[in-house]
Amino acid sequence: MAIYKLFPEKDATLYSQYPTSNTGIDEILEASIIPSQYNLLTSLPQASRFLIKFSQQEILNISSSLIAGTSIFSASLKLYAANVTNINQTTTLQIFPVSGAWNNGTGKYGDTPATTNGVSWLYRSFDGSNAWSTASFTAGSTGSFPSTNPGGGTWYTTAAYTASQVFEYANPTDINANVTNTVNAWFNSAISNDGFILKQQDEFIDSSSYAATLKFFSIDTNTIYPPCLELKWRDFAYNTGSNPTITGNNIYISLESNPGYFNTQAVNKFRLNVRPKFPTRVFQVAPIYTNNYYLPTSSYYAVQDVDTNEYIVDFDNTFTQISADTTSSYFTLYMNGLEPERYYKILIKTILEGSTYIIDENYYFKIVK
Repeated sequence: MAIYKLFPEKDATLYSQYPTSNTGIDEILEASIIPSQYNLLTSLPQASRFLIKFSQQEILNISSSLIAGTSIFSASLKLYAANVTNINQTTTLQIFPVSGAWNNGTGKYGDTPATTNGVSWLYRSFDGSNAWSTASFTAGSTGSFPSTNPGGGTWYTTAAYTASQVFEYANPTDINANVTNTVNAWFNSAISNDGFILKQQDEFIDSSSYAATLKFFSIDTNTIYPPCLELKWRDFAYNTGSNPTITGNNIYISLESNPGYFNTQAVNKFRLNVRPKFPTRVFQVAPIYTNNYYLPTSSYYAVQDVDTNEYIVDFDNTFTQISADTTSSYFTLYMNGLEPERYYKILIKTILEGSTYIIDENYYFKIVK
């Protein structure tokens, strides 16, 4: 029932047609194909790939303090589309762990003169320093490039570390790829954490019918859609003691422990007060509304952006299941993956007597800087 989001510490695009140019602070990450007939600079087809890296120390801290001992864990690489075009046939985006350290740099696409103080198609560090290997690769790694454009990064090829996403016409264009095995390999030091490289499976194709453009927002975007590494683990626990669980669809839920404002590093345990909306009449001395009930185990939470109605945390039967202790039903929310100065809403889903109910009682909160 825990979801934690990490944002990149650096990212950059490598362009074969600008082999020494750095794009370390550009707002866009790109993995595109440019046939020669669309290229004014050269008569050869060109391609772009991009790198993205997350802090190894953050991964170690979270894995050691929060995820250690859990039996179910998942990691997903998520990027949001800025412009995806020319998907007139199946296009596969491959995701590999990078082999070799690289420097971010401070360049942008189209800088004049070009900025060359960071990673590029030819070099890992800066213009003229630490060229990407084009032969004698590190064990278990490789590179791929045409003879006219050596470079373009190196990456590990172990099948377990390879992820991909297929783009087809009219399908979703955001990236949501399972990279659990790679993150585990970083945590266990099986391979070094130099980030991911994302590239199209088929590159340097000189055909006007194959010119897929895949552009995504980078960590330097001014939008609310930066890339992230989403870590999810199951720490569900359910112990109600002798307290009753709600039955029937006659239900009222209020959210406790919600001050309404949280900073981006906050961790909050939301508690749920549950009772029948129209309780059965009984004869007793104590007020009937002081009896707190519990949600059944088939209950889940979600977090929605108030302005866009997008699910920032969607209902998940494994990772957003609502727990219970002897006080009440509850769930823990990590605020680090939420954008500051925005309002969010919590929704509750529960299954009662075979029917699914979504409870939306305007449980709002805001993330502040």
